Formats: sequence, C-alpha cells, structure tokens
Amino acid sequence: MTAPLSSASLNHQVRLAARPRGLPVASDWQFTEEALPPLPPGGVRVRTLALSLDPAMRGWMNEGRSYIPPVGIGEVMRAGGVGVVEASDSPAFEVGTAVSGGLGVQQYVTLPAEQLRKSGLTRIDLRLGTLPQWLNVLGMPGMTAYFGLLDVGHPQPGQTVVVSGAAGAVGQTVGQLARIKGCRVVGIAGGQAKCDWVVQELGFDACIDYKTGSVKDGLKQHCPAGVDVYFDNVGGEILDTVLTRITRGARIVICGAISQYNATSAVQGPQNYLSLLVNRARMEGMVVFDYADRYPQAVAELAGYLQDGRLKSREDVVAGTVQDFPATLLKLFSGENFGKLVLQLGSA
Repeated sequence: MTAPLSSASLNHQVRLAARPRGLPVASDWQFTEEALPPLPPGGVRVRTLALSLDPAMRGWMNEGRSYIPPVGIGEVMRAGGVGVVEASDSPAFEVGTAVSGGLGVQQYVTLPAEQLRKSGLTRIDLRLGTLPQWLNVLGMPGMTAYFGLLDVGHPQPGQTVVVSGAAGAVGQTVGQLARIKGCRVVGIAGGQAKCDWVVQELGFDACIDYKTGSVKDGLKQHCPAGVDVYFDNVGGEILDTVLTRITRGARIVICGAISQYNATSAVQGPQNYLSLLVNRARMEGMVVFDYADRYPQAVAELAGYLQDGRLKSREDVVAGTVQDFPATLLKLFSGENFGKLVLQLGSA
C-alpha cells in the first residue's frame, strides 16, 4: 500500500471554478491539493511567502478580450507573489533566493526552464524593502504608480494632481511621487481615517472623503485652479465629477475602475467626456506590463525614496493560508483594507 503523502509533499491551491456575477462567492472557487512534481531540468521550485491581492484580479476572472487572457475555469487563480527558492536546477536562482513573480494562489510553484521568463520570476533584494513592500511600492502597484504618473500623466512642478483610491496600493505611491516631483496633490479616499493618513503621514495637500462629503465641492475647494493630472483608480461617478474640473491640456490616467468591476449591468462610462474636447485634454489607459523592461529603473528610484524617508509604504497584511484568499480578496471591494492588501503565508 502506498504511504500517504506528507503535508510538505502537497501543494494546496485555489482554482477558479466559475465566472462570478458581481462579487465572487464561495461557489466560484475550488480548493485543491496535489503532489509536488519532480523538479524539471533547468527549473525551480518556489515556496510562496506572500500574495498580492489587487482589484485587477476581478477583471482577470471575466471571459472576454482584455490586456491579458482571462483565468481559465479550473486553473490556479492568477496572482503576483513573493517567495523563496526551495529547489533549483537553474544557474540563475540559487536555493534560498528571495524572488517575486506570477506565483498564483498556491503554496508552491514549480517552473520548468521555459516558463521562468513567462512567470516574470525575478530576484528581490530584501535589503531594499520588506516582503510586503516588494508587493507594494517596490512591486506591481509601485510600478503602476511610477509609469502611470510619469510616463502617461506627465506632471509638471506646480501643477495639481488628483488621485482617487488615494490610500490604496497604487494611490498612496502616486500621491507621494507627485509631491516629490513638485506638484500639489489632492487625494480622494473613503473615510476620515484614510484621509487623515494621506495628509498627515504621506504629505498630501488635501484629501476628499467621498463617503461623507461632496467630491464636487471638495474639488472646488482644494483645486480652485482646476485639475491638471487625474490618476483614476475608481471610474464611475468620481471620474465623471473630476472631468468637470480639468484644466486645458489636462491628462487623465485610466489605471483602474474598481467601482465598476462587480457591476452586473453595463459598465458606467463617463458622461462628461466632452470636457476632454473643450479643454483639449487627453484620457489614456495604462497597463503596467507594457513597462516590464524598465522595472529596474523604477525600483531603483523608489527604493531610494524609501531609504531617505521621502516615501512611505503601508500594507494591510492578513496572515493565513491559501484557503483564506477568497474572503480576504473581498476586503478590496468593501473598502475594508487600509493600504496594500497582502495575504502572508509564511516568512523567509
């Protein structure tokens, strides 16, 4: 009789069982476990230490054409993560190396040589930041903020930058980076605690609480000369309101639309788009993967700001197992998380 596999020989995973309608529910997920495969020639095995939970994940669950293929039914849920190399037949990754990449919602990932590049597996230097920070300001959210603001938004010293989702993973870095570049920064966030934090701790000039106040009135008060750059993470009504306050030649960076991701009817588009015409303004979408070859440039600059104290990084870390992923993900859509949401599975 074959002896039962030990827990160390098993890989626990979360797979997409069905395409959600609205918010994901328990029946949309399948929990599986399987034996760890032999290490392939030239490959590596990584133990996942922490997973990045991002609003974009909701879009990856939908069928249809997008900037990246949808997660297939029955596939391990796509997720960025950080981990440690536990076995290696690759000269590029020694055992014990800390890495980041597309690990998926699973305890281990075994990557053949031909999949190493596709996964984006990269060494990370824990002297530059903690594991959660490598999923935040030094990870995908930081890369999104850096290239979205600088390459698409083109902020100029003295201009007014507005960012929605200001206390979230991307928004917190956008606002701080805009301040470093000499801009006036106004955030939009949900709740007094988040607004106080971005102003008092991150140095934003002002923050509008969309839950208790009027975004329109807040923009009139805090952006009397108008909005030169709007970094949009939420879409919907807030985007429409900001469009009424843009300046001539303004740039609107479309990064995300979390207010629309769980809509069961048609996505709400901007009704005030003619403001782009009147103001000779530009609205442009950005996908961070387009800048992958320049990530080292952004990491070097942002790490420097972290080290000299000009940039802060807040993470909402939930300690648990891969089975906690579905419930933890929902925190993103209720606004319950405060900072970059991370599911931590272990320590280095």
